[in-house]
Amino acid sequence: MVRIGVLTGGGDCPGLNAVIRAVVRRGIDDHGHEIVGFKDGWRGPIEGAHEELSVESTRGILPRGGTILGSSRTNPFKRDDGPDAIRATLESLSLDGLIAIGGDGSLRIACGLAEKGIPIIGVPKTIDNDLAATVASFGFDTAVTTATDAIDKLHSTAESHERVMVVELMGRYCGWIALSAGIAGSADVILLPEIPYRIEKVCEKIMAREASGRHFSMVVCAEGAMPVGGEMTLLEKPEPGREARLGGVADKVARAIEKRTGKETRSLVLGHLQRGGMPTAFDRMLSLRFGAAAVRLAEEGRWGTMVAYDPPDMAAVPLAEAVASLKTVPVDCDTVRTARELGISFGD
Repeated sequence: MVRIGVLTGGGDCPGLNAVIRAVVRRGIDDHGHEIVGFKDGWRGPIEGAHEELSVESTRGILPRGGTILGSSRTNPFKRDDGPDAIRATLESLSLDGLIAIGGDGSLRIACGLAEKGIPIIGVPKTIDNDLAATVASFGFDTAVTTATDAIDKLHSTAESHERVMVVELMGRYCGWIALSAGIAGSADVILLPEIPYRIEKVCEKIMAREASGRHFSMVVCAEGAMPVGGEMTLLEKPEPGREARLGGVADKVARAIEKRTGKETRSLVLGHLQRGGMPTAFDRMLSLRFGAAAVRLAEEGRWGTMVAYDPPDMAAVPLAEAVASLKTVPVDCDTVRTARELGISFGD
C-alpha cells in the first residue's frame, strides 16, 4: 500500500476531475491505497490544506468540468520556505509522494521540487496541447470542440449580414487550438503565433472571396498571433515577475480589415469558455488513462517522471525532459499543408 497526495495547479481544464477519479478508483478500489487531495494547487501542500479522498467523495465527478480540489497559480519557489514547507507537509501526512496535475508552469515547479528530492509524478494538463513530451494532453479536444462550435454559429451571422468575423482563441506561443478549430470550423484565414502575418495578405484573401461572390469571411486568430516585424498584443502591462496578459489581437485585426477593405468587421474573444464545461468523450478517456498510469508509476516508485501519451500506450518521461521545450506548430507540418490545400490563408 502507498499513500499518495494529489493536486491540480494552474488554469482549470476539462478532464481534471476525471484524472482525480482515476487516481482514487485505481488507488483505493484496486489496491487499497490512501489518497489525499490538496486544495488550490501548490498552496495546499505549502499550507497543509488537504482532505482525504474516497470513492464516495469522488463519485459522479467524471463528467464535471473544473476541479473539485480547486486550483491556483501559487509558486512555492517564490517563498523562501516553500519547498521545505511542502516536504514537511508530506512527512506529517505520511505520504509516499505527490501526483501533480498541471501545465507547463506547474510541471516546472514539480521538476524543481523533484530535483530537491521531493517524490513527485507529473500529469500533463493543458488545453493548448503545448507540452512536447506527450502526443496529446487532456482538455485540448474539448477546447477545440468548444471553439469549433462557436465558429460554426458565427458563420450564420457573418453570412446573413455579409460581415467579416474575427475570432480570438487561446494560444500564447502555440497555435494548436486556432489551427485545429479553424480548419474544423471552415475558417478562411488562420493567424498563428508561429506564422507572423501581413494584414495586406489577410485582406487580399477577404477581397478575393468578395470578388467571387462570397460576401462574408471568417478569420480565426490565436491570442499570441503577431504581424511580421511586430509584437504580441497585450491586454495590460505585465506585473513584475509575471507573464503579460495577452488580448486584443482580434479587435486589432478587425479594425485593420475594416479600414483596408471597407467591409463591416466584428471581433469576438472566446476566452475562458474554452476552459469550461464537460470534457469530451476523448478527453474523459485520456484523463482516466493519465490518472491510472500516474498511480501505476507511484506504485513502481518512479518518482521524478511525467506520464506521457505515446499511442497506443502511456509512457513515463523524466520531468526535466517533459518541460524542456514547448510543442509549437511546425510551419511545414501536414496539418498546415492541408489547411493551405483547402484554401485557408495564414496571412503570410
